[in-house]
Amino acid sequence: MAKSEAPIFRQLFESESCTYTYLLADKITKEAVIIDPVLETLDRDVKLVQELGLNLKVAVNTHCHADHITSTGLMKKKIQGLKSAISKHSGASADIQLSEGDDITFGKHRLTVRETPGHTNGCVTLVLGDESMAFTGDALLIRGCGRTDFQQGSARKLYHSIHQKVFKLPEDCLLYPAHDYKGQTVSTVGEERKYNPRLTKSLEEFVNIMDNLNLPNPKKIDIAVPANLVCGLHDL
Repeated sequence: MAKSEAPIFRQLFESESCTYTYLLADKITKEAVIIDPVLETLDRDVKLVQELGLNLKVAVNTHCHADHITSTGLMKKKIQGLKSAISKHSGASADIQLSEGDDITFGKHRLTVRETPGHTNGCVTLVLGDESMAFTGDALLIRGCGRTDFQQGSARKLYHSIHQKVFKLPEDCLLYPAHDYKGQTVSTVGEERKYNPRLTKSLEEFVNIMDNLNLPNPKKIDIAVPANLVCGLHDL
């Protein structure tokens, strides 16, 4: 895709949970999609959509998050016609239940769903139509990956998901994760295939690493998961 045809693209950050939110839009039609919006930054995101004159069609979550509450439910109340989307395997309610191979279209662009379970059953990676960029959620992080010790987590599933669905994308495909805790913003398929300290291991080595992380639960897990099962509107 020539640069002139590339979509409008914004990478936004929420500092408490270190979450990245992504906004993509067609330059001509102004149709737009937002990925992984966070409750605390709802007003910022809605303001940016308005300032850019966008018609936000879909707010999609890459999975049912455990570390923050999504803003999709409240965003729908602020932006007329907006629809929420999440994997049909997530157990969460949304206007659009996504499956492998589904397309989310905005103008002449599309994001194609690749199911990448392992962190949760309902994790998806969203791949831009020309495979120049992909949004990996919590499945693949920059030089890391999502944990697999709660929410139907499975290290074996995650390993196969990343190797079969993400690492088969072009080497120069830009990878944008849902989180980063070290100030990194983007990677590539080639980089992660070569330098990711976990995913360069054998399956058995990877499973052993993931089974012995001994991480504390996310601070907000007890409120975030129930809320995100209902578009972030639980008890709000």
